[in-house]
Amino acid sequence: MNAASAESSRPANATRTPEQLRSWRWYGRDELRSFGHRSRAKQSGWNAEDYVGKPIIGILNTWSDLNSCHMHLRLTCDAVKRGILQAGGHPMEIPVMSAGEMLTKPTAMFHRNFLAMETEEMLRANPIDGAVLLGGCDKSTPGLLMGAFSMDIPVVYMPCGPMMKGNWHGETLGSGSDVWKYWDEKRAGNLTWDQWCEIEDGIARSPGHCMTMGTASTLTALAETLGLVIPGASSIPAVDSAHTRAAAMAGRQIVENVWLDRKPSDLVTERSFENAIAVDMALGGSTNAIVHLVAMAGRLGIKLPLEKFDEISRRIPLLANIRPAGKYLMEEFFLAGGLCALLNGMRDLLHTDVATITGKTLGENIADAEIFQPDVIRTPANALQPDGGTAILRGNLAPDGCVIKHAAATPELLQHTGPALVFDNYAALKASIDDPELDVTKDSVLILRNAGPVGAPGMPEWGQLPIPKKLLQQGIRDMVRLTDCRMSGTSYGACVLHIAPEAAIGGPLALVRNGDLIELDVAARRIHLHVSDEELASRRADWQPAPPRYHRGYAKLYVEHVTQANEGADFDFLQHGPAVPEPEIY
Repeated sequence: MNAASAESSRPANATRTPEQLRSWRWYGRDELRSFGHRSRAKQSGWNAEDYVGKPIIGILNTWSDLNSCHMHLRLTCDAVKRGILQAGGHPMEIPVMSAGEMLTKPTAMFHRNFLAMETEEMLRANPIDGAVLLGGCDKSTPGLLMGAFSMDIPVVYMPCGPMMKGNWHGETLGSGSDVWKYWDEKRAGNLTWDQWCEIEDGIARSPGHCMTMGTASTLTALAETLGLVIPGASSIPAVDSAHTRAAAMAGRQIVENVWLDRKPSDLVTERSFENAIAVDMALGGSTNAIVHLVAMAGRLGIKLPLEKFDEISRRIPLLANIRPAGKYLMEEFFLAGGLCALLNGMRDLLHTDVATITGKTLGENIADAEIFQPDVIRTPANALQPDGGTAILRGNLAPDGCVIKHAAATPELLQHTGPALVFDNYAALKASIDDPELDVTKDSVLILRNAGPVGAPGMPEWGQLPIPKKLLQQGIRDMVRLTDCRMSGTSYGACVLHIAPEAAIGGPLALVRNGDLIELDVAARRIHLHVSDEELASRRADWQPAPPRYHRGYAKLYVEHVTQANEGADFDFLQHGPAVPEPEIY
């Protein structure tokens, strides 16, 4: 085949020729198999000059009728295609699992690794030279990026953007955060059914992911910090026309990056991840970011011990005044200057020389960004608090670590000792939490166990354990709560999460009994069970794991191969190793 038709769109500084593209192996050779590939392309209505010798760009689209956050991604995809065509590439849309947070059960986290596997294999198995990844709702971001890192071809991530802010009776509503707030008021008898339904009508008013600084907003911001997003695109609301323009820019950028062979392994380094951790802390980001960053880094062979998160958190101030750790929502954050403005305001705390998809450094990308609303986006000079929003705790209850988002907790509870009230699973919690006879006080430490990666399975977002109804009626709105699962990034409260190792595999949480005293000391980064080593050894001798529940399929694969939270809850066989060979084409 003649590659001359591709030369007109190939940049002068290209480091690759058309014959060096992955897709050339499928379409460009004078072979029987290539004849078959080209004939099927003609079946699709393409001429050889449309695609042979040009970068073929896969657009991995997580659009689904089952994921309202991504309902607009078909239109976003059209804009990406336009950009790809403008730059001389050939777009190929590929549907992949949506992993929507709201409807996917038992939890979207259970399917994050599935999406990562699908992403890697779709990119490897097909004539794809580079990819634009369309996602945004919580687990879609890490799932897509984990798979792309393992495949390691040029990619650009295009976030779906946050939804418009909610409204009820003139009051601004935020995803998740106000759900938990008003649900407690309803359970306490302070909110009627009709009022509850009105809130339901007004809290999700457009396409896009949650507009609080939940997992979605956090992870898309961190993807941009890692240098994988068109600068500023993670902050743009889904319905803003700037979102469509950024999507077209992503299409143009990926074509250039294919010609220049800009791969994730060339761009994303340990220093990039240190930036991401710093920005997570400055944003007051989701606790989920920790487990996802560990998993994403692991795909590139980079180790992120939990201590690195804590060390960075101690020196990075909280700068984003966004719920649940602040006052505003993502729409205000965007209008205040967005992520680029926040990054520029804290540039002295970042490695600004790291590479990005634009061919410029992070520092160059953000150099002209301004803060327009200094109460929304702070600088270190007027920070909301002097340290980051998240702390790593250790102790005899969590020898491999656990997490607390202390920026969104009641300060008085950050040093607390109280008696344990243990729930062995979520069904038991749900069945008894509103019982007026429940033996609980405001000083109790609520514990939910067997809810981790193996125990649930999938480590669901159950970590913001509900306050017992009898205490809500007394005006209590926060308590110390411990669990081996996660909580929504939109949640708040004195919730200790990701306890590792988890109860289901015999972690110390499995040995706690009602009435045991538990001490939380966030300043000392300590979580301690006041039970002697001898007594714990005796209890361990009596402990038995639950019998296996899964005997086939993805669930069996998951529970047999998922790692613990401090290791990223990735599959052990997907973590970094030798590259998988390119497929043979016969």
